[in-house]
Amino acid sequence: MKTSRSFFAIVVSAALISGCSVFSAKDEIEPAKLEDFDQKVELSRVWSAKPTSSNNSYWSKLNMAVNEHTLFAADHSGTLVALEVDTGRQQWSVDLDLPISGGLGYGDQKVVLGTIEGQVYTLNAQDGSVLWSSSVSSEVLSTPSVNSDIVVAQSIDNRIYAFDAETGEELWQHDAGAPILSVRGNSSSMILNNMVIAAFDNGKLTAFNSENGSLIWETRLAVPKGRTELERMIDIDGEPILVGDIIYSVSYQGRLGALTRGTGRNLWFQDSSSHHSPAYSDGKLFVTEAKNHSVKAYKAGNGQVLWNNDQLAYRELNGPATFGNTVAVADAEGYLHLLDTESGVFVGRAKVDGSGVSAPLLVVGETLLVQSNNGSVSAFKIQ
Repeated sequence: MKTSRSFFAIVVSAALISGCSVFSAKDEIEPAKLEDFDQKVELSRVWSAKPTSSNNSYWSKLNMAVNEHTLFAADHSGTLVALEVDTGRQQWSVDLDLPISGGLGYGDQKVVLGTIEGQVYTLNAQDGSVLWSSSVSSEVLSTPSVNSDIVVAQSIDNRIYAFDAETGEELWQHDAGAPILSVRGNSSSMILNNMVIAAFDNGKLTAFNSENGSLIWETRLAVPKGRTELERMIDIDGEPILVGDIIYSVSYQGRLGALTRGTGRNLWFQDSSSHHSPAYSDGKLFVTEAKNHSVKAYKAGNGQVLWNNDQLAYRELNGPATFGNTVAVADAEGYLHLLDTESGVFVGRAKVDGSGVSAPLLVVGETLLVQSNNGSVSAFKIQ
């Protein structure tokens, strides 16, 4: 049964990720056409580089990682590079010859990643040398997390593992129980001092003691609805975010919610559906919605909907990133869109690359970093 279930989940997940490709040509829904508007913000491309190969042949995206001065990027064949954030100049490059599927994470001068074969690797951020590797039960599709004490990774079978950051010794693990059907992907965990916050495919958020894995609290973000297993999928695939002492998280076919960090107490919920992490700025939350294919803003204090921009429908948007006074999203045709945080209207747009953008956007200071599906990386600033 496990093999059959996994196979069915993969088939359905592929259909979900490919959008309308499961229908005949006459039934395909065309992406919304881009309308002209008064561009109030001009984007300037500061630099561009192509340090890795294309990720177009893979369904999954690989997150870039960044610290104040260095950007880390990888491709699925195992090439890992470090670039200067200001100039794009390459600092180092290594060929790990690994089927990378989850990554990249950064913390405490370490870069962490996961593989299709269920391996977690920790590398020295200064030169890309491998410090250690450890095994988990199945492939790692999300980005591992790391601080000075532990490395945390989640595998596709809804398990979470914690390893000693220096030695790779397994400290603890937890099996959250895999639902019958889920979208092919996982959320990344948050490491908060003595606590690890993890989101699972069953719609639950769980807080663990980072030293021994004991349960601190658990709460349900989303409740399954519908009669079919497809309708009842409530995966949390986007990493929760922390603002002050409040955790914000959103699930697929479920809800956007706010919870207290210390106890997991629910503050509010709002119906929402997304595969991506929400973004926050100045008392507002921003979500790229999966159901109505829009970018939506919510009031962070109570979940009230502030605005909804549906002019990018079916353009396969990635997750939002706040950039200055704008919300940035990119699409499958390689366009980068800037929306005003107050009103949701378009204020800027630029063509990044024709291969499209699916990886999350990164913001470092006044620089927006974008990785295209062909492996190129571009840095933008607002003029």
